[in-house]
Amino acid sequence: MNNLSPIDTSIVFLYLVAMVAIGWVASRRQEGVEDYYVAGRRQGSFSIACLWMASFIGGASIIGGSGKAYQMGITAAWYVTGLCIGCLLFGLTFAARVKRLGDAHGHMTYPDLIEHHYDSRTRIITTLTTAIAFIAYAAGQLAAAGSVLHVLLGWDFSTGLLVASTVVILYTAFGGYLAVTWTDWVQFVLLLIGIVLIGLPIAILNGGTPANLAAHLPASHFDIGAWGWPTITAMVVSMSLSFFTAMDSYTRCFAARNPVVARRGALMAVLFMFPIAVAATWMGLTAGVLFPGIESGDDVLTRFVLELFPTGLKGLMLVGILAAIMSTADICILTASANVTRDVWQRYIRPGMQQGQMVRMGTFASLAAGILATLLAWKMQSVLDILLLAFTLNSAALFLPTLAAVFGKRASSAAAFWSISLSLLTVITWHVAGSMGAGDTEWGGWFSIEPLWPGLLVSALTFGGLDWLHRKRV
Repeated sequence: MNNLSPIDTSIVFLYLVAMVAIGWVASRRQEGVEDYYVAGRRQGSFSIACLWMASFIGGASIIGGSGKAYQMGITAAWYVTGLCIGCLLFGLTFAARVKRLGDAHGHMTYPDLIEHHYDSRTRIITTLTTAIAFIAYAAGQLAAAGSVLHVLLGWDFSTGLLVASTVVILYTAFGGYLAVTWTDWVQFVLLLIGIVLIGLPIAILNGGTPANLAAHLPASHFDIGAWGWPTITAMVVSMSLSFFTAMDSYTRCFAARNPVVARRGALMAVLFMFPIAVAATWMGLTAGVLFPGIESGDDVLTRFVLELFPTGLKGLMLVGILAAIMSTADICILTASANVTRDVWQRYIRPGMQQGQMVRMGTFASLAAGILATLLAWKMQSVLDILLLAFTLNSAALFLPTLAAVFGKRASSAAAFWSISLSLLTVITWHVAGSMGAGDTEWGGWFSIEPLWPGLLVSALTFGGLDWLHRKRV
């Protein structure tokens, strides 16, 4: 059963069609592989800020954040707080430096930078880690989009997932980074209008005043640490570190017009993230007062909109939610595509590929990455669980070697390779063991620890130890 009026349904479908149209137009404007993967290296500060926003303010931030606020209260704000901290630190310390390195050496991907500093095998393990993480990121966003269309239009989850995935995959695969940039402009404006300028006032007018929330919600909803400090700490650290190891952080810098723009765009994004996080959390708290008993946290925000928003504004708000999700999924798909095309195919299989061939290969790789992410989303159907594992994989395995590479420390290539490999193995093993209940046994109590910490410990010991041995030998 369709839960929207014909007007609101039309707004949603017009948005979906417009995204595909923008992708088609962008595909006609591409002049080479740099347009496809780094938007020609000529984007301004606002575009870079929109790209940052689009990548990190997505399904988990908006849908997952409001759902967690509904269930647990203001502690949900820690998710986006971690994003703000990571983006701020990256902007202040890495963005301009990465842009200079990228221009000097022609980097288009994060593994380009890693191989330049280390060696080919370190590039391979970095590419593998990045591809796994970004397909998981994309899957989390597509799962959120499928859930939204399921609630809005009365479709089953599989149908909603298929429609959302088709739209994102098409405009990303054919339009590349230009399409991602152009659609992110539109999606950022829709998100800001829908969540902050419309959603927050409606929440306040319908019982979401501070006094009413305090009177009707349990005291635990106002405990900033209700999520559990071990979980909060691991989440904030892993998310913050992931900014320094996520490949899309580097492609944004490479796409900037100059180092100043790269830095300014990241800092602008922090300012944009904060009000959206506040609004999403506030709407989740208000829904806790108005609609107790919702079983799935992922359904909270759509229920809030369907019940409280007038016709027309309802469609606009829902388009803003879809925009948040799709604008994150697209860059994740394109990043995984770049791993295949640039970091594997051109680097190891066909080094002499022409630009036109690379663009065509990129299109097919984007289609394949999108399909794989869709299958993963269909299988798992969980937004936050998928994303937090991906954040942990990137943060634990790649942070220390990346820090050394960007700041010019001539570390051992063997140290980088083995620290990434063993940390990746440790995180996966810890996660699997913990999810199978090993953390509940006396012998396996160690597995109740968040996988980030053993992953970082293994990375630090391996990287530091092997680098020290290398220096002793030379």
